[in-house]
Amino acid sequence: MELQTWTFIIVGITFAIYIAIAILSRASSTSEFYVAGKGVHPVTNGMATAADWMSAASFISMAGLISFMGYKGAQYLMGWTGGYVLLALLLAPYLRKFGKYTVPDFIGERYYSQVARVVALVCALFISFTYVVGQMKGVGVAFAGFLNIPFEWGVGIGAAIVFFYASLGGMKGITYTQVAQYCVLIFAYLVPAIFISVYMVGNPIPQIGLGGTLSDGTYLLDKLDVVLTDLGFKEYTTSHTGKVDLFFVTAALMLGTAGLPHVIVRFFTVPKVSDARRSAGWALLFIAILYTTAPAIGAFARTNLIQTVQDKEYSEMPTWFGDWEKTGLLAFTDKNGDGKIQYYNDQNIAFSQQVEQERGWKGSELSVDPDIMVLANPSIADLPNWVVALVIAGGLAAALSTAAGLLLVISTSISHDLLKKWLRPEISEKGELKAARIAISVAIMVAAYAGMHPPGFVAQVVAFAFGLAAASFFPAIVLGIFSKRMNMQGAVAGMLTGLIFTLSYILYFKYGGGTTDQYWWGISPEGVGTLGMIFNFVVAIIVSAFTAAPPRHIQELVESIRVPREQTK
Repeated sequence: MELQTWTFIIVGITFAIYIAIAILSRASSTSEFYVAGKGVHPVTNGMATAADWMSAASFISMAGLISFMGYKGAQYLMGWTGGYVLLALLLAPYLRKFGKYTVPDFIGERYYSQVARVVALVCALFISFTYVVGQMKGVGVAFAGFLNIPFEWGVGIGAAIVFFYASLGGMKGITYTQVAQYCVLIFAYLVPAIFISVYMVGNPIPQIGLGGTLSDGTYLLDKLDVVLTDLGFKEYTTSHTGKVDLFFVTAALMLGTAGLPHVIVRFFTVPKVSDARRSAGWALLFIAILYTTAPAIGAFARTNLIQTVQDKEYSEMPTWFGDWEKTGLLAFTDKNGDGKIQYYNDQNIAFSQQVEQERGWKGSELSVDPDIMVLANPSIADLPNWVVALVIAGGLAAALSTAAGLLLVISTSISHDLLKKWLRPEISEKGELKAARIAISVAIMVAAYAGMHPPGFVAQVVAFAFGLAAASFFPAIVLGIFSKRMNMQGAVAGMLTGLIFTLSYILYFKYGGGTTDQYWWGISPEGVGTLGMIFNFVVAIIVSAFTAAPPRHIQELVESIRVPREQTK
């Protein structure tokens, strides 16, 4: 059966399931729309949390990053994995016990101030919007590969689908849809990894196959190191980044996790505080299955890509090559007119000069967007068409699940935190629900447009969101839980300092003409959120020390949420 036919069948079936779940789980109250009525089983919530967590960045982009960055790409793997552990153990149970299901609501109540609520709302919108832009690019990449259409059209189609089931079912519909999406994405991730691991190293376990030997007796990673250095790239298994930046990027991803609104809200969908802890454990198990497989997929994909295209005739390229060319995410430019694909690192000046002297031309002829590597990997490895179609369905599931969760956070922030808690406290439940759905409509249109013109690859855009979360929310949440002395003035000053500094740094170095040699202490925009977080902590603690202590009832509230006593509401 043709690939296109398989893709339509598998994607069609999965989408029919998602839409059916959304219709059957239609939210009829704000409680169901915001937190699924707080009636989700811990295992179910763990699976939904895993789907919410494993976005397009995890499914589509992370292995692609590792395949091009090698060892350095491990910072994304370590940061996101460690961040979830931090969130599950340090913050989620306490936030669940506090009883407020949005971060701005928690900050508004904990810091007894509408000003603090509004500042947190602005932070939540910045974080969620930046994150959702990355997801929309992932949706576009998957749809472009599936339908062989321009990337921009793929974003538009994905946006329409996300809008349908996110606005219809709210958190209730999204939760059960994400359970189905997790099953699809994890199956789609593992099947090709197992196939390729068997083909390349004869081991059906990709995590072990990564350290296996090829048919010629050489170790896979040793062979990849040699191939890359021969093409002017750096060794795959060696870190070539500054240790300071590696630490700051990893920390930003880890600490930013603890401030991600769409992940935090998942812990409010279970009946009890103890269920929040159990669902966190289940989610970690479900997440680990994919995260431990990603390094193997990255190495397999890079090896297969080079072996397939390097010094090969363009006219003899397999069908997948031309299909991805149509999306604009893969490009071949025949600079010397010999009809062969010459791929090497043209950023390596010495190597480029050598190639120019030997071959009479300069510049690599192949351009590859890292975000296509996971989706193209089964085709590159010449796997059956149904496996290729399954991976496309998995990529769509990953991107759509997280995009829906983020859009819900945006709509909740506007309808609940802005309208209900500030501008129109008298608004009816029906009016609040209507406002939430309107907010999703506007957010998806803006996110779709931004997703068509993203500031980087998916994981890079998502890293910016994590940095903003680390710089703004993390200190306010941690100090709000563990410090009775932290007051409204300190929290607001800290959040504004962290957010403004981090956002300014990112914008300057991405759009303002800043160069890498101007980085503060060598810290890249992806890692500056850690520095913003430090500034946040310092400013918050100093301002709090020189201003009045919180009211007595707030201090008692802070003490009460850390008492290990069961709470069912």
